[in-house]
Amino acid sequence: MADTDPKTMQDLTSVVQTLLQQMQDKLQTMYSQIIGRVDDMSSHIGDLEKNIADLMTQAGVEELEGENKTPATQNS
Repeated sequence: MADTDPKTMQDLTSVVQTLLQQMQDKLQTMYSQIIGRVDDMSSHIGDLEKNIADLMTQAGVEELEGENKTPATQNS
């Protein structure tokens, strides 16, 4: 390891810059992966919402509105 130890301030600066670049590259990769997963999850959630709405329509359940969240058939 003595051969790779920085001998001058310029060597040390170069080593630090290399490490910082490697860290930035890894963080960028992780960020891209996270954004990809969030996009996938958003798509899945949209599909689930559509499927639930379709099932509610097929079952004859009206969409609930207002803060009390009661079906329209019970509001009489």
